[in-house]
Amino acid sequence: MALFWFRRAAEQQEMLAFAKLGFMYEHGRGVTQDFIQAYMWYNLSAARGEKRALASRNQLATQMTPAQVAAAQQLAREWRPKPK
Repeated sequence: MALFWFRRAAEQQEMLAFAKLGFMYEHGRGVTQDFIQAYMWYNLSAARGEKRALASRNQLATQMTPAQVAAAQQLAREWRPKPK
């Protein structure tokens, strides 16, 4: 349920929703743990000024391979809100 609402909020460019999605994917809360997805969501939040997401993203990167970080960065560059 939380995943649905955080995704909807992310579609509205809510930076904290991006960070919450990052947390969910990093820790496997309500979703399958996925560091690439977590990094992507943290990166989107950090790009909007959320300092805690920036710290979480940077810490998570220490547990990822360079290829995983590159894949996550690519996903973040390609992410667009879904049209209404």
